[in-house]
Amino acid sequence: MITAIIVIIFIIGYLMIALEHPLKIDKTASALFTGMVVWAIYALWGDSITTFETSAISYIQEHGLHHFIDHELMHHLFDISNILFFLLGAMTIVETIDIHDGFHIITSRITTTNKVKLLWIICIITFFLSAVLDNLTTSIVMVSLLIKLIPDRKTRLLYSSMVIIAANAGGAWSPIGDITTTMLWIGGQITTANIIQYLILPSFVCMVVPLLIVSRDKSMRGNFEPRKTTETLKTTAFERQIVLILGVGALLNVPVFKTLTHLPPFMGMLFGLGVLWIATEVIHSSKDIVVRKNMSVIHALTRVDAPSVLFFLGILMAVSCLQSIGVLRNLAEFLDNSIGNYDIIVMAIGVLSSIVDNVPLVAASMGMYDVVSPQSLQAATSPEQIEALSYFVQDGKFWEFLAFCAGTGGSLLVIGSAAGVAVMGIERIDFIWYLKKISWLALVGYIAGCLVYILQEHLLM
Repeated sequence: MITAIIVIIFIIGYLMIALEHPLKIDKTASALFTGMVVWAIYALWGDSITTFETSAISYIQEHGLHHFIDHELMHHLFDISNILFFLLGAMTIVETIDIHDGFHIITSRITTTNKVKLLWIICIITFFLSAVLDNLTTSIVMVSLLIKLIPDRKTRLLYSSMVIIAANAGGAWSPIGDITTTMLWIGGQITTANIIQYLILPSFVCMVVPLLIVSRDKSMRGNFEPRKTTETLKTTAFERQIVLILGVGALLNVPVFKTLTHLPPFMGMLFGLGVLWIATEVIHSSKDIVVRKNMSVIHALTRVDAPSVLFFLGILMAVSCLQSIGVLRNLAEFLDNSIGNYDIIVMAIGVLSSIVDNVPLVAASMGMYDVVSPQSLQAATSPEQIEALSYFVQDGKFWEFLAFCAGTGGSLLVIGSAAGVAVMGIERIDFIWYLKKISWLALVGYIAGCLVYILQEHLLM
């Protein structure tokens, strides 16, 4: 009964987020309220929940329910804080580059005013940059650039939405491009060379198909009116270059820092922010105090979209509650038992990742299926058993397809991915508008990418 109540409250909260504009209630308020309420109900009446996993029941019997809830909350809060601090650091770095006119170096080189040409340039850059940085950071950077290039918000919303699709597609084929792919990489389900080899083509198709459709739309004909500004640049050419180099370098350093230290990605992001902060303090040390204040990282922090960070906190807390009470695992098991075909199951997980955060879905999938060792595969006796086990070996079809679907499926809804939520916060994209205008494009690209992967698997594997 309590499980059903928590699920219902989650659904109501989700609908409140989706209907933000008709209800005139900010999505951050709905997300925070939902996240805190479901955990409060869990803490008060969790002893009647029957969907716990066997390991959780054993822990509760030994230590007590409230100790288990505290343990679960701290565990989820650690994972969530990784994302929040990563987001906060990335947004601050981007804002610091912006107040130093660093993006002018890039925007001044994009001279085309042709709508279609600009769209392709932006999306292709986003696709490959996401694989190097990650889809969240890249989407923040590219939307910040679009704000500098396109003054008309209606036109810019389409470009920003396509950035979400391109960023998620680009992140799927790299072990550091999307958090779910990183989870599978760290967990040993996939390897770097293999994931790049087999996912880059489906991911590219996932982006290109929506691009081709949008490019043929009547609204994309002709040129756009570039932003006209008489504002003089506040920094010297040297200052712009050094801050841009340090800022982008800080973002690029994140996977390197993680590889060398094995610390969470947010540590590398905050390390980069610290370096950039010290550098800007030194650069402006001899200037007037007012100028120093306006050029400081502290000033950049005041421009960071704090409601977006709190929205992340609320929605991820709500989802983590569903994970703790076993709802997500039961959902994955239901798909396994009722569908059976692993290709369809993974595609369904990808679609679900646009509704429920893809991180716990992938985590549940990793918990449901173990990585099959080469010895276990060799010990299989029947062709059917060999085929079934081969799905789950390292670099097996299940794990690769899961990385693709969980990464790109989030584009189906604007709140289905970290990139989408970040862009939604920056551009204030309406959920319903995205659902009407963009979701079907993302779905067509998603299906096309899935078909390419399946065809590729039959031809090459």
